[in-house]
Amino acid sequence: MRTHFTRRSLIRGITAATAVASLATGLAACGGDSDAATTTGTAAKSGEVVIGQASNGAAKQTTVKVSEVKSISSELPAALKNSGKLEIGIGALPAGFPPLAYVGSDQKTLTGAEPDFGRLVAAVLGLKPEVKNSTWENLFVGIDSGKVDVAFSNVTDTEERKKKYEFASYRQDNLAFTVPKKSTWNFGGDYENLAGKTVSVSAGTNQEKILLEWKAKLAKEGKKLTVKYFQDSNSVYLALSGGKIDAYLGPNPGIAYHNRQTANTPNATRTAGTYSGAGANLQGLIAATAKKDSGLAKPLADAINYLIKNGQYAEWLKAYNLSNEAVAKSEVNPPGLPLDNS
Repeated sequence: MRTHFTRRSLIRGITAATAVASLATGLAACGGDSDAATTTGTAAKSGEVVIGQASNGAAKQTTVKVSEVKSISSELPAALKNSGKLEIGIGALPAGFPPLAYVGSDQKTLTGAEPDFGRLVAAVLGLKPEVKNSTWENLFVGIDSGKVDVAFSNVTDTEERKKKYEFASYRQDNLAFTVPKKSTWNFGGDYENLAGKTVSVSAGTNQEKILLEWKAKLAKEGKKLTVKYFQDSNSVYLALSGGKIDAYLGPNPGIAYHNRQTANTPNATRTAGTYSGAGANLQGLIAATAKKDSGLAKPLADAINYLIKNGQYAEWLKAYNLSNEAVAKSEVNPPGLPLDNS
């Protein structure tokens, strides 16, 4: 957590940004067995995947047309193809992390951007998706043991993880600044734009590390950046709406979710810029994760690239307000967070 925007800091940041009362009932249903499977929602018609089911406002429910592409499914290892199903691992227990993965408003459907994308990929591969929800630690135990075939769970591609896993990238790993909708300030990727600003961040996260580095650079230039901390999300957003802070820096998915939840309220927010969770020198990537030498990375990447080329990928991102995390293509084992920063 000290050196990178890990999933743990993602959960912490999203929790700090998205404590919305209307989700409390659905999220409470996430507890229980750490290897629990969760229903995938109402079955769609053949050739369709319904995304955003029971999402309680985190997504716009959308029916996406997608069918098996035999030239891609033929690349699958024979045992997996013959099984007829894709076991998809999600590490969202105990509390979930909207909008990426959580139990929905019907208290049974595992919804969110990550399980929905797994369902889209499974459709291209001609396999029935079976989504299994577990704790973060048991997610990797599941991959190691073969209990799940692939994880779609906001896993960052790192060189350390490549020792045991293979990857097919599908989304950028970004931080974001959120500001009141009426604000005219934008980050633009240049830390100099933070001079004179007051910004809140969650302590102990990678985004704090990056922000404090920028603060130190500005101080050397004789410029001031004020960093403020709050203990909960309500305090952060009260400070933002009251003008006590200019912006909040946190995980992009959680901020995108908050923007959607507040869109039609007097305290509406917007994203004022994003920044790679891997820092200035590398774009962090989120990737489908399978056991090393499983033979899955290439067919997964080909399925993702099919979805990108044919528009279903864009539909999925738009439904979850995550279009600013799009990648141009999926890559097999792209450069990941270096070993000295994993």
